[in-house]
Amino acid sequence: MNLIAVGVNHTTADVELRERLAFSAEQADVALSSLRQVPGVREAALLSTCNRTELYCLVEGGDIAPDFVHWLAERRQLPCEQLSDALYQYQGEHALEHMMRVAGGLDSLVLGEPQILGQMREAYARATEAGLLNGELSRLFQEVFSVAKRIRTETGIGANPVSVAYAAVSFARHIFADLKKSRALLIGAGEMIELVARHLSEQQVADITVANRTRERAVELAGTVGGHGIGLEALPDALEHADILISCTAAPQPILSRAMVERALKKRRHRPMFMVDIAVPRDIDPDVGELDDVYLYTVDHLQEAIQENVRARQQAARDASDLIRDAIVRHRRSRREQDAVDVLREYRLQRTTLADEELGKALQQLNNGGDPEQVLRRFQHSLVNKWLHEPSVTLRRMAAEGRAEALLVARELLLGDDETPSDPE
Repeated sequence: MNLIAVGVNHTTADVELRERLAFSAEQADVALSSLRQVPGVREAALLSTCNRTELYCLVEGGDIAPDFVHWLAERRQLPCEQLSDALYQYQGEHALEHMMRVAGGLDSLVLGEPQILGQMREAYARATEAGLLNGELSRLFQEVFSVAKRIRTETGIGANPVSVAYAAVSFARHIFADLKKSRALLIGAGEMIELVARHLSEQQVADITVANRTRERAVELAGTVGGHGIGLEALPDALEHADILISCTAAPQPILSRAMVERALKKRRHRPMFMVDIAVPRDIDPDVGELDDVYLYTVDHLQEAIQENVRARQQAARDASDLIRDAIVRHRRSRREQDAVDVLREYRLQRTTLADEELGKALQQLNNGGDPEQVLRRFQHSLVNKWLHEPSVTLRRMAAEGRAEALLVARELLLGDDETPSDPE
């Protein structure tokens, strides 16, 4: 059996092609059923995210590998030529190493992002439910998950935020010891604020309010995180209740003035306010940063922290690569040991068959009244001769061919002699 990993990702395919190759959960189930019918495929799993679509398959050995390009093209109704340049394929240990890098976040658009491990676990669960993981590929997935867990816990690759949205929330955690008691006000309803809202929700912030020029959009976004939406006209009232304010709109002029924030601070009795202005041009008047009890950060402050964190993650990625190399070495050793186990199993079966044959003859002789001592001696002599026949023939041939190294291995295997004899003078 040979492991193959084949697919496309954000480095080999543009977003349009990745969209065409993406599989929904329902489509993935149908695709897995189709994979079962591909000649040579014995076990398989399908991973599909916004940035990658990959197949992990155990295939039978042979000169002709399954045509995954044709299979993907047919499934997604694409010309094979469009896929060929974007598709990559790894085999054997290289495929296993690739899977480990993917699960560890080393192959992601955002280095070290944690979501991919959960997505790979979902792919594993879906393939298991479809009956496409029958043993070996399932064991390989467990190796992958084990290494990914070590990467997350031992390298700190996910400890430092490398996205603006996550960095903004991370800064807030430095100001407020317990975000669960804090209230957040988000201004805007674009992709960046949507990510911020998600991160705040994951931190279990007590209350999230989304303010937007279009109130309906604010209500829609707030509803995804259990918050509530308001129009921009309601900002002054909402501001006095906000411990955390993060803003990212496309407004040409500042939305929050110094005077507006000052009024809110008085009503708050000078409880601190943490503000992050992600927008360019800025949404918050820079003078707001001069007010007592206000901690104002801009996108430039976040970028400085992000760049430092990127460098930290790059070092963590190097450490993670070392973990993966060690895991591949252990896997290689384990496979070699398994090869030995297979040989020993066959050898045991062969020797047991010979012993059974000789034992049957000896028992027949005893039943016919043969002398027990003579029967046992003949049994011993015949069994030893038959056991040694094939090794004797092979060793003589090796000696005749001058295969000294093979003879040394034979001495180590048969006699437990692992000392290399000195060369004769």
